[in-house]
Amino acid sequence: MTVIVRDLRPDDPRDTEGFARVRRAAVPFMLATAESVAFACTHAHPDAHWRPLVAEEDGEIIGTAQVSVDFESVEPGVGQANVYVHPERRGRGAGSLIVGAAERHLADEGVTTVYSWVFDEPANRDFAERHGYRPSRSAHFLRLDLAGGTLPPLQQSPTGVEIVPGTAFEDDPRPLYELDAETSADEPSDVDVEFSDYDHWLGQTWGHPLLNRELTSVAVADGRPVAFTAAYTDGSTRYSTAMTGTARAYRGRGLAKLAKNDSLHRARAAGLTEAFTGNDTGNGPMLAVNTWFGYRVCATEVRYVRGLG
Repeated sequence: MTVIVRDLRPDDPRDTEGFARVRRAAVPFMLATAESVAFACTHAHPDAHWRPLVAEEDGEIIGTAQVSVDFESVEPGVGQANVYVHPERRGRGAGSLIVGAAERHLADEGVTTVYSWVFDEPANRDFAERHGYRPSRSAHFLRLDLAGGTLPPLQQSPTGVEIVPGTAFEDDPRPLYELDAETSADEPSDVDVEFSDYDHWLGQTWGHPLLNRELTSVAVADGRPVAFTAAYTDGSTRYSTAMTGTARAYRGRGLAKLAKNDSLHRARAAGLTEAFTGNDTGNGPMLAVNTWFGYRVCATEVRYVRGLG
């Protein structure tokens, strides 16, 4: 059978569900639904030159790629190409075909450096290195058994600090945007980012279909949000932390831990049974926090990089 690579059709439910199905099979630690796939396509920033690709064999989607320009990078010419093939459909050439199509698209958009996440497994790393990529930093996926595990008890908030759900900011989410921008800028990464488009954040982040504003928890002090944990849910029993962070002036007080504990307790009370998160392997403080909650490493990815041109 012949494998072809083509653009995803975001208005075709068969395509978006096929894309999400491959992502769930290849990366079961990340939430993906047909709705979230379609949303990513329709809400991508024009400067990202977002292009989702699929590899198809005999009408079945067996591979995917999310390809984009890092328009928020402080360094020009940086792009992303994250490629995943269904575990039961590997060895058919789909991965190589998608990588080639992704790189051509990025090169056409002026990208000179492309990054890609690769599972820390011999076959996957060998694939990346055969295609000219070299390893960079790494990150862990972590899982917490919400149904059967034991969460740390809820703690009393310090004087002057209140924990509120994300819904408290529905009338004016800009303070959360500013907190997200500050904490994201300090995240360990190969690429430094700088948020500059509130309207884009409002549509793509605040309006994301997986974002559960009710289970998102925010620590408020001195009249503004100072720490938060953003909760994603998939409409079933799975929960994921999209981002956890604290404003620079309020770090070292345990406020992110306080917010995350509140969110996890409320997630379990809502009937969610599995919690996932991710950590850069060099982010010792956050890894320690997640270990304290009971999270355990379930997989590791390595970020690979290649120069184009």
